[in-house]
Amino acid sequence: MSAIAVLPPRRLIARTLGTPGAAAGVVILAALVLGAIFAPIFSPFDPNATRVCPRLAAPSLAHWFGCDLFGRDIFSRILYGGRLSLAIGLLTVAISLFAGTLIGMVIAFLGGRADRIGTRLLDVMLGFPPIVLAILIVAVLGVSAFNAALAVGISGIPRFARVVRSATLLLVGREFVESARAMGASQTRILRRHLLPNLMPVIIVLASLDLGTAILSTATLSFLGLGAQPPTAEWGAMLNAGREFMRYAPWTMIFPGLALFLAVMSVNLVGDRLSHILDPRAGGRV
Repeated sequence: MSAIAVLPPRRLIARTLGTPGAAAGVVILAALVLGAIFAPIFSPFDPNATRVCPRLAAPSLAHWFGCDLFGRDIFSRILYGGRLSLAIGLLTVAISLFAGTLIGMVIAFLGGRADRIGTRLLDVMLGFPPIVLAILIVAVLGVSAFNAALAVGISGIPRFARVVRSATLLLVGREFVESARAMGASQTRILRRHLLPNLMPVIIVLASLDLGTAILSTATLSFLGLGAQPPTAEWGAMLNAGREFMRYAPWTMIFPGLALFLAVMSVNLVGDRLSHILDPRAGGRV
């Protein structure tokens, strides 16, 4: 793990917007977020209202993205679906971030047997493909949007924990940590006041890079019928509902798929730019 740069928020924002790719990512992501937040204002129809147009109607001036099998306006459902898809992605990352950071910091700080046992358990979890592990967790917890977020969040804990552990190992031997120990600071205080602030840039980069994967993974579970359930508007569930009509009503899949693609792409562009800014070893431009 390389040294991580710490920048003031204003300078960090300016540098993030300093390349065309990252700036485009910010604009696209902002548009999706604003569309989701203000869906009741921008949406011309109730997302669950049926028969607002003919079944499987093609895109038109009245219905920009066409209609689905039940005569629901797809544009309205995509706006409202963004609320759930983006919120689930954020919840997923929050679960992975909180638990993974805590585990990684603690086992690295304690060292010895705790570190060895913790590392072995993380290796076992990493041995499962994340989506397979998420499916197993959903099978135990039950099918729902929240359980899908919880499952993907749990499956992401080992990745966060391993990266945070590596970063913490570089810090525990530093002078400021040894000084805190010599002054009688408790382990909790050292973790909270000395290690965590220095790990924040690593955590920010990791979270930004993982958000796109989280959005895509939860949408995948919904597509498989293991996440959000009908008639809830959610991009993955909309893709699942439209797959039977791809040949003669492709808009039922194209527009939800495009929304999902733009969300993941924009998050990845911003996350990659942040990693280049905060990690001095990273090269290239986004």
